[in-house]
Amino acid sequence: MDTQDAPQSPAAEPPLPPLDETGIGRVLVVVAHPDDAEYGTSAAVASWVSRGIEVGYLLLTAGEAGMQRPPEEAGPLRAREQRAACEAVGVERLTVLDFPDGVLEYGLELRRAIAREIRAFRPDAVVFGSGQLEVAWGFDHADHRAAGLAAIDAARDADNRWVFPELLHEEDLAPWSVQRLLLTGARPTHAVPVDEDAARRAIASLSAHEAYLADLPWHPSPEDLVTGLLADQGRRAGLPRAVAFAEHRLRE
Repeated sequence: MDTQDAPQSPAAEPPLPPLDETGIGRVLVVVAHPDDAEYGTSAAVASWVSRGIEVGYLLLTAGEAGMQRPPEEAGPLRAREQRAACEAVGVERLTVLDFPDGVLEYGLELRRAIAREIRAFRPDAVVFGSGQLEVAWGFDHADHRAAGLAAIDAARDADNRWVFPELLHEEDLAPWSVQRLLLTGARPTHAVPVDEDAARRAIASLSAHEAYLADLPWHPSPEDLVTGLLADQGRRAGLPRAVAFAEHRLRE
């Protein structure tokens, strides 16, 4: 057989380049529930904080429907565990909203709430889920999809004085321009290298959700899960450990 006719192996994808953090001094992480940021993102957070980048968390719900106990007990408990998780990676700003867990709906109210926090915190980059139905681990949670889509739109809303004008005129929150969107659960474009200390902090942050994880007997140990996740994403970047994101630039 002529070698020109031989089947060709698909070319290996080039390794993900490191995320250029130039101009990023503040990052806002937007998630639906307590513990959502602890599945990889918190390792990048620990890395950022170690380099002097300020990170804030915005939780859209208190996760009150996620445990085998009454919601009025689970919500405050999960918020306390999230505070401990934040402390493990050096996050001081934690905002927990009261949208209903399990039935989070995309809409103007959700967009307004996220835009409000963006204007108040004034981040250079916002991290959130892709909002896609299908992600690497299967079909994503309905709350995650609503949160991701709302965050995409809210990042633009925050920069438009004519959208939610009450934020400016009644709450004195001036428009704010987010430079970059960093999506999880999407086809990645860049990676944040993670050292051993950041990995250790990320494991501690997931471990802080002790009562929540106790309700999930099938759940891997935080060390096994985080270590495996960081190693897998690290391989895509040619690194021992990394967190991968899909970067979208709104402003240069």
